[in-house]
Amino acid sequence: MKKFFVLTVLFALPIVAYLFFASGKNNFARLPILTENITDVSELSSYDDESVYLQDHISVVAFFGEDLENLKGNTFNLDKKILEKYYGFDDFQFVIILPESARANAADFAKEFEGITNAQEWKFVFGTPGEIQNVFESFDSPYQLSDKNYTPYVFIVDKSRNLRGRDDDEDDEILYGYDSRDIAELTNKMNDDVKVILAEYRLALKKNNAGRKDN
Repeated sequence: MKKFFVLTVLFALPIVAYLFFASGKNNFARLPILTENITDVSELSSYDDESVYLQDHISVVAFFGEDLENLKGNTFNLDKKILEKYYGFDDFQFVIILPESARANAADFAKEFEGITNAQEWKFVFGTPGEIQNVFESFDSPYQLSDKNYTPYVFIVDKSRNLRGRDDDEDDEILYGYDSRDIAELTNKMNDDVKVILAEYRLALKKNNAGRKDN
């Protein structure tokens, strides 16, 4: 019986492991590119007058408008369900694009949340409605900005300024952005996709380092 049990475990374990790792649709695969050459935000102003770049960073990008309540709720959801797990990764950033009219409110909001989250990691950039619309349109998504420069959808942009998402999503077919109001979508989809893109870059870095050692 013991031999039978051991043989059963040895036979079943690889199958169970395979099914476990195969259960995540995007695990160990590249996250699809949906739109190339997203407009950079380096021309938009920031609090410290230092330019914020999408180029050479893995970015979660949000357009949260001038309504402070939207900014609070959506940002807090993202921070707790997604962002606080990944702030330690090199070149990972959370970029919040807002109209100039929201500058004072955003500063107060960030101070309010400093004690309970990593608010110092958030990068706010500000622009005119035209500048914000120009950046938003470069994502070429099916979503629309409100007249207050707001959308609840947030986006994953890679180091080459490509929009990443899903091209075979079970609910939306093509998933350009993630609804920051929807805790289930953040937890079950966006979290998985952020893991995938970070793993993709870690793997590329390991290959580059191994190549240098071989040379």
